[in-house]
Amino acid sequence: MFERDPRRRALSPSRRTGLLAAALIAALAGTAAAPALAQEVIKIGAPLALTGGLADEGKKQDLVWKMWVEKVNAAGGLKVGDKTMKVELIEYDYQSEGQRASQLAEKLINDDKVQFLFAPFGSGHTKIVGGVGERYQVPTIACVASSESVFDQSLKHLFGTLSPNGGMTTAMVKMFKEKFPETKTIAVLGRDDVFPKSMAEGIAKAAEAQGLTVAYKELYPVGTMDHAAALSSIKAAKPDWIYITGYTQDLILARKQMQDLGVTAPIVTMVTGPSYKEFTEGLGKLADGVTSSSWWHHATNYTGQGVWPATADFYKDFQAKTGGADPDYVHGSCAAAGEVIADALARTGSLDKAKLRDAIAATDIQTFYGPIKFGPTGMNLTRELPIIQVQGETIKVLAPADIKNADLIAMPK
Repeated sequence: MFERDPRRRALSPSRRTGLLAAALIAALAGTAAAPALAQEVIKIGAPLALTGGLADEGKKQDLVWKMWVEKVNAAGGLKVGDKTMKVELIEYDYQSEGQRASQLAEKLINDDKVQFLFAPFGSGHTKIVGGVGERYQVPTIACVASSESVFDQSLKHLFGTLSPNGGMTTAMVKMFKEKFPETKTIAVLGRDDVFPKSMAEGIAKAAEAQGLTVAYKELYPVGTMDHAAALSSIKAAKPDWIYITGYTQDLILARKQMQDLGVTAPIVTMVTGPSYKEFTEGLGKLADGVTSSSWWHHATNYTGQGVWPATADFYKDFQAKTGGADPDYVHGSCAAAGEVIADALARTGSLDKAKLRDAIAATDIQTFYGPIKFGPTGMNLTRELPIIQVQGETIKVLAPADIKNADLIAMPK
C-alpha cells in the first residue's frame, strides 16, 4: 500500500468552507469586472465578403477599415467623454451570401457585443445587415450602398456615406448631350440586382427627361455568363449611347463580348466598372473610352477632421500600404465611415446606443472624403459627383470642373 503524503493533510470543514467562499467571491469579482473591462474598448463589427463573388470589393473594405483602426489606435484611440478608448474591429467572412451576412451580424451583436456595425458591399446585402442592426437598435454605417430603396423610413439606425444614385445620372446626361449634341438615343442593359437595377432605371428616366429616346432597356439575371443575345439586340437598335450597369466581372465580360460582336456607339458607359482598377487591368486597351461615374476620386482636394486631415494624406498612406496602388471610391467612402463613428462618440461622450443613433443622424462634418451630412432617410446629401473616362488605360476626370483633368472623347472604333 502507498502511504499518504504527510504534507497532504485533510482540510477541516471550516477550512473547506472558507476556501470555497473565497473562490466564489473571486469568481464574482471577476464576473463583475468583465463588463467594465469590455467598456474600455469600442467594438465595431463587420460582416465582410472575403470569399465568393463579391470578394474583390469586400477585401477593399477590409483593407481601409484596418488602416483606419490602426491609425486611430496609434494616436491613442477615440475620445469618449473624459476617456480615450481603443477600437477593436471584429470581422467575419459571410462568403458573399446574404443569409450568412444576416446570421453573422446577429453573432456580432449577441456574442461579440459590438456597439456599431459596418455594412457590407452592395445595396442588397446592406439592407439585410441594416435590418439586423435595426432589430437590435445598433447604429449601422454603410459605405457602399447608394440605392434610395435601401434607405427608407423603416431603418432608423442605418446611415450611408455614399450620395443617392440620382446624383450620378442627371448630370451625366446633361454633360454628354452638351459635348455630343447629336446624341439622340440610348440603350440600357442592367443587372437585376438592387444597385445596378436602380442605376438602369435612373439613367433611363434621366435620359427621357432630357429628350433622349430609350431604344433598348433590359435587365439580365444575376450570374449571367453570356450577354450575346442582349448585345445583339442593342447592335440592331444602333443607339448613340450604350449604358450597362453591373459589377466588375459582368462589365468586363460585356465589354469583351461587345468587341467580339462588333457592338459600338460613340458613347459607352459602364457603371461602376472604370471606378475599379480590376476593370482597367482586366481589359487593357479595351477599357479605353469607357465612361462612368463615381462618388469620389483621389484627385479631389478635400480637407477636414479625422485621422487624415486631407485627401492627399489618405492617398499617401494608401499608396504606402498597397505598394503604390490608387484608391477608388469604395476605399474612400469606407475609410470615411469610421469618422462618422468617431464624430458621434466625441459629441455624445457616451456609448449609449440611442444617443449615438441620434448623434449620427445629426452628422455634419468635413472629411478627406468630402462632406458627410445625412438627410432624413440616412443617406449622405447629394453633391456634385465625379464623371470619369478611361483614356490611355488611365482614369481621367471629366467633371466637376474643380478636379477636371480631361475632356470627353468619343469611343474608339
